[in-house]
Amino acid sequence: AGPGHPTAGWWSDLVGPGAAIDTDRFFVVAPNMLGGCQGSTGPASIAPDGYEWASRFPYLTIRDQVAAQALLADRLGIGSWHAVVGGSMGGMHAIEWAVGHPDRVERAAILSAPPITTADQIALNSVQMDTVRVDPRFAGGEYYDAGDGDGPHRGLALARRMALLNYRSPTELNSRFQRSWQSGVSPLGRGGRFAVESYLDFHGNKFTRRFDANSYLTLVEAMNSHDVGRDRDGVEDALGRVTATTLVLGIDSDRLFPIDGQHRIARGVPRTLDGDSAVVLSSDFGHDGFLIETAAVAAHLRRLLAS
Repeated sequence: AGPGHPTAGWWSDLVGPGAAIDTDRFFVVAPNMLGGCQGSTGPASIAPDGYEWASRFPYLTIRDQVAAQALLADRLGIGSWHAVVGGSMGGMHAIEWAVGHPDRVERAAILSAPPITTADQIALNSVQMDTVRVDPRFAGGEYYDAGDGDGPHRGLALARRMALLNYRSPTELNSRFQRSWQSGVSPLGRGGRFAVESYLDFHGNKFTRRFDANSYLTLVEAMNSHDVGRDRDGVEDALGRVTATTLVLGIDSDRLFPIDGQHRIARGVPRTLDGDSAVVLSSDFGHDGFLIETAAVAAHLRRLLAS
């Protein structure tokens, strides 16, 4: 937690003195993503003409973002990394680092990430993107000077609610909320709501206070671009280029990036910690399990970093 970021980050249990990623031993570099809205250049950044990039911001791929990170490493004078660690979209970056820059990555941790973004995942993403674009306040992406400071918050909140359903599992939602009401007013008539509806609303609205709609579209499109085998003779040939000792980890209840994708990575990478199979954590939390089951994730990261 700090100025501009009122709550602590997800990684506090994994990164720090004595933690799995031990800052008493390692210098940790955590670059913001190109195209994001909290540090690196993104659609809300000011272009050379003095106006926001907005809809003019270029299409980015995962490979473009890793190319920017490689330039950062050059600037910092880092020839190779002891480890590149990432989960979900960050896991796409980690695998792209290991395939595209094998001489610069000694170890890689790929957590809950796929080798490619599938048609099913692209379809889910496309609905989220259209939800943002149909908000009248989106204005084709040119909403920064609207004057009301609102922007397409309703569309962005709804897109986030849709995404959250992919991040969590049916088991967790059903056991956590069941058919409970949010208040004493029945949801079977007018005015009442189910507790799970309120939960989704809360997280959707919270997201709009810290994120930019154009960045959301830019980053979702980058995830859609992900195909580690593109222009590399396919996924298996691409994975065969990896020389890093690799940890591949997935969650058994992940419905966003199902475990078969992690197993495919593990089969294709020559040097994994666990042979031809990914490490599979059992969790009711779905895709977000890699962020929540920190003790189990930490144990496997310690194995990797000690290898």
